Amino acid sequence: MRKRNNKGRILSRPKNQRKALLKSLATSLFLHSKIKTTEAKAKELRSVADKFITRAKDAKMSDKRILSQTLSPVVLKKLIEEIAPEYKSRNGGYTRIIRLGQRKSDGANMAIVELVK
Repeated sequence: MRKRNNKGRILSRPKNQRKALLKSLATSLFLHSKIKTTEAKAKELRSVADKFITRAKDAKMSDKRILSQTLSPVVLKKLIEEIAPEYKSRNGGYTRIIRLGQRKSDGANMAIVELVK
């Protein structure tokens, strides 16, 4: 019997929109090194960003091609040349989530996602 894969959050979006959202959040994170978003999006972003950084650490041609499918050339260059070398000796946990409390308008739990230095 086929069972549904329960990995990941749906974020009230279809798959293509969810993928685009996480891509844009990762792009903003790599450009600014710190972003403010909801806690659920932050937790999903953590796994996506960590996978991107892990691929960028090797910087083989195949890894660059895979990353270039999702990231823009400006972000890709920054990720490979500036961000990834900082984490050469680190085996994971490249991002940190800091909880901020609830947003005033709708009560959503907010968080800051930042790259660990």
